[in-house]
Amino acid sequence: MSERAGDVSPLPVWRVGVETLGLTTLSGAVDADVCVVGLGGSGLSCIGELLRLGARVAGIDAAIVGGGAAGRNGGFLLAGIAAFHHDAAGAHGRERAARAWRLTLAELERIAAETPDAVRRTGTLRIAIDDEELADCEEQFTMMREDGLPVERYEGWEGRGLLFPRDASFQPLLRCRELATSALGSGARLFERTPALAIDGGGVTTPEGRINAPVTIVAVDGGLERVVPELAGRVRTVRLQMIGTEPATDVRYERPVYLRYGLDYWQQLTDGRIALGGFRDVGGDGEWTHDARPTAAVQAALERCLRERVKTRAAITHRWAALVSYTADGLPVVEQVRPGVWAAGAYNGTGNVVGALCGRAVAQLAVSGRTELLL
Repeated sequence: MSERAGDVSPLPVWRVGVETLGLTTLSGAVDADVCVVGLGGSGLSCIGELLRLGARVAGIDAAIVGGGAAGRNGGFLLAGIAAFHHDAAGAHGRERAARAWRLTLAELERIAAETPDAVRRTGTLRIAIDDEELADCEEQFTMMREDGLPVERYEGWEGRGLLFPRDASFQPLLRCRELATSALGSGARLFERTPALAIDGGGVTTPEGRINAPVTIVAVDGGLERVVPELAGRVRTVRLQMIGTEPATDVRYERPVYLRYGLDYWQQLTDGRIALGGFRDVGGDGEWTHDARPTAAVQAALERCLRERVKTRAAITHRWAALVSYTADGLPVVEQVRPGVWAAGAYNGTGNVVGALCGRAVAQLAVSGRTELLL
């Protein structure tokens, strides 16, 4: 790492200009219809849906609103699940893959309408790293067009690949803050720095209090298998690393970009800063961890990409990491894990849209027993 440690913030670049809410820690007992564990994008979407359904809601987070992956990710709003459409069709069936794309596209539109200040309608680019990936882009293009999904071939100064015109960029931490503020205004009781020590059919015990509720929904991504031990073996946590720069004046990216089959990704923010992530493969098996601290090897690869591929000399000002979780089949978890306890998570690295959709789905399932939002 070229910058001196004291010159670089360990916080995500999304914290620039966005104040934390400073919510209190739970002390004493609170009664609710539903307790939501996790105040990230999926948990807050879940809370919003629960409030719409008329439930009394209490929510807790071990850190702060948006303090996990929800406020530490790349800021992409992508339709579809983690796998590219043609790969998802091969794994899960073409009809299911197309339905998942349409559900997430509708959810993306809902996110843009719900928190417009946090969203930019930019589209996104998948850029091929070589001819082999370009051929894969062509397979994706062909199937998406056949299934009536929005995609265009792309060739520009960034490279060749695909343009997804209805995708978007957003400020993830700002969205979390706005969702939490809205939930508080609608009567939800939210508490920060309040970890769940025990979850049972009657509520959640915390270090200094308890939420008594007949239904608990665990809506977290990274570390899900630790909060819900029933998912151990099916869900695995991994570290994703990023860097951020000062405002760059030597490049201008109009759209978020991802390449190398989505392993690496970046975007330029409205103030000119670059947010760049990826190179998980450089870290190897060591990235399957619950340690959210950046590592030298991955950070060095990110810096090389910043200079050689993104082509900016802007100084690095932020280095951070986040924990997310994956499943073997690439599909998220939305299910009841024991009586009175539900779980939503494991978004396989693309949780900004999928997580919001799953948060609303699990809320509907927990309250009414049915939903049309399952992927």
